[in-house]
Amino acid sequence: MTDPNEKLAPGAHMRAELESQPETWERAAGMTAEQALLPEKGERVAVIGCGTSWFMAQSYAALRERAGFGITDAYAASEAFLDRDYDAVVALTRSGTTTEVLELVDQVKGSGSAPRVVGVIGDETSPLVSMVDDAIVLPFADERSVVQTRFATTALALFRASLGEDLTGAIADARTALADVDPTLASAEQYTFLGRGWTIGLAHEAALKMRESSQSWTESYPSMDYRHGPIAIAAPGRITWQFGAAPEGLDAQVAATGGRWVQHPIDPLADLARLHRVALDRSLAAGLNPDEPRNLTRSVILED
Repeated sequence: MTDPNEKLAPGAHMRAELESQPETWERAAGMTAEQALLPEKGERVAVIGCGTSWFMAQSYAALRERAGFGITDAYAASEAFLDRDYDAVVALTRSGTTTEVLELVDQVKGSGSAPRVVGVIGDETSPLVSMVDDAIVLPFADERSVVQTRFATTALALFRASLGEDLTGAIADARTALADVDPTLASAEQYTFLGRGWTIGLAHEAALKMRESSQSWTESYPSMDYRHGPIAIAAPGRITWQFGAAPEGLDAQVAATGGRWVQHPIDPLADLARLHRVALDRSLAAGLNPDEPRNLTRSVILED
């Protein structure tokens, strides 16, 4: 049994957690009873979260609409507009203790004709479990590192499976990607992450992960919007990383700046798992500990 007081090497939790992603995705894909608790096809849905969870909400919303399941909006919990006749609200949170999420759920539950609230939560002991109408708990994907990796991707794997996607290829891609990470990816001066459709959320999450873990200069944009100004930052020593399919010709435009274009022909969620390894490697190379990053805690709890 592991001694909870044992002094572990920097990033030990993050390493173990990010490397376990193929297994946690496989487990989430098999949770058919829990997937059935998510909003049904045809329901109008709002998905809320903070930070990483908000970005996963963006990906879920895009995937749900693309699959023909109905109108789906993603909101930061502090900025949500829920007076729009939603049939259901999905609250995504690793800790289940984030102030903005708890306050918003409490507000929704206290309204007159409240929509059904589904919580997707990492910590099964959190107060949110008893507040929602239906709780989907993923304690096997919860984490000790402050920098979040597997809970976010496992929740998105659950969402994807609920929409009828077969994740066999994504899981295989993740195993391959985590076993073969180009060490030169961790040494760029600057990173810009791009996505289209559901992978825009992955791009935002990748940028956040690099900022949190290694204090890196990162940006993220929809791929098509990158040409409208942000490409000015591309230069030698800097990386532009595309998740999934790219607009035609964008790779050549980045190459013309002297910047490095990065795109892997694998499932974009698996590519995010690869980015987690790059973030860990960059953090450790800088002498940082991503398990306890600067200015951050596992959950944002605001005082009254």
